[in-house]
Amino acid sequence: MPGTRKLGRTTDHRTAMLRAMVTFLLEKGKIETTVTRAKEVRAMAEKMITTAKCDDLHSKRQVYSFVTKEAVAKKLFDEIAPKYKDVKGGYTRIIKIGPRRGDAAEMAIIELV
Repeated sequence: MPGTRKLGRTTDHRTAMLRAMVTFLLEKGKIETTVTRAKEVRAMAEKMITTAKCDDLHSKRQVYSFVTKEAVAKKLFDEIAPKYKDVKGGYTRIIKIGPRRGDAAEMAIIELV
């Protein structure tokens, strides 16, 4: 795991949450979450995009083992990774949008650039 934030969850729960959030981000292109979660999702999403840029069997197996939907993994290899072929990094952007109404947690939008 690239990040070291525990996010108040056990390892299994945290891994499952990050896998789901990365999958949703790659599927929709934009999600709204807390700032700390967004920073963790950014690290994992950028790692997946970088892995998908090398279009061989090993990278496909790595991505398919992390992304929870097969259609999203296919989209990653067919559409998203070729778009960033010449870019070295910085595939995502985090925009802070202020506190959440219920508990005043700092919220952010993470999107693909």
